[in-house]
Amino acid sequence: MYQSLSTFNDAITRRIVEWLVVLILIIIGTPATLAQQRPLLTEDVDIIKPGVIRIESGFEFLQDQRFPLSGLRGDVTKLADTRLSFGLASNVEFQIEWTFQHFLSITGRDPAPIPLKLGVNQADTNDVGDVRLWMKIKLRNESTVAPAVGFRFGVELPNSDQARGIGTNTTNFYGMITAGKRFGNKLNMFGNLGVGILTAPLVATSQNDVLLYGLAGSYAATDRVNIVGEVNGFHSTRKRAPLGTEDFSEARLGAQIRALGVRWFAAGIFGVSRRAPKTGLAMGITYDWDAFNPVK
Repeated sequence: MYQSLSTFNDAITRRIVEWLVVLILIIIGTPATLAQQRPLLTEDVDIIKPGVIRIESGFEFLQDQRFPLSGLRGDVTKLADTRLSFGLASNVEFQIEWTFQHFLSITGRDPAPIPLKLGVNQADTNDVGDVRLWMKIKLRNESTVAPAVGFRFGVELPNSDQARGIGTNTTNFYGMITAGKRFGNKLNMFGNLGVGILTAPLVATSQNDVLLYGLAGSYAATDRVNIVGEVNGFHSTRKRAPLGTEDFSEARLGAQIRALGVRWFAAGIFGVSRRAPKTGLAMGITYDWDAFNPVK
């Protein structure tokens, strides 16, 4: 059964790539793209315009990802992987991130240290994603020599059900320095460095402090297309990380294109750590809505 599921998922991936190529060919003659975040995870230091709500939503298909807390391994589909960003002031932005639904096609399993409730069909499971709330502040603009600098902090809420085998159902805190520097009119480099405090799922009074990192770049290949790439993840500061808080890192390479009144994004995903998916694909759209007038 697992082999047939893998073959089916490979066919889905090939079909998605084919449609992506067709889409790029159709919209290649459209206007230039504006700055945007997705498909990257590394946070840009720049702030969206006050009064704008930026809506970013799409899906991700990830192959062969491990979930040590549940002992499961398989192919994950994230539906309505969404972020809402609110421009509150010229240097302040509030963000909400949430995935409507995770679907896991199970291709392997190890003994689980927690009781699982996968449902009638033991070959797959699904669950909602954990909500993340972020505050992002830009502290200084870049100069001719020095980069722009900011700070971003946030909390992850325990919305998932660990018995479903995907999420950890824990409350976690993150804080990071953001920085960015533009080189000419084409290249924008930015990065993050910070600390995450992750609750150990099996020991409520224990935590794992991890190093957050990310390095990304955006290059204007033409006046219509941006090529983007990054390495992003976190590294445990403990030699033996509690289950569910192990190292996680991935690389992404993709594109951002403006067309049909929205901005499209797509990227290939490549796992760098053992727990990350081996490969994957992310696709979606970004739309800026002039929603309100900020209080002055």
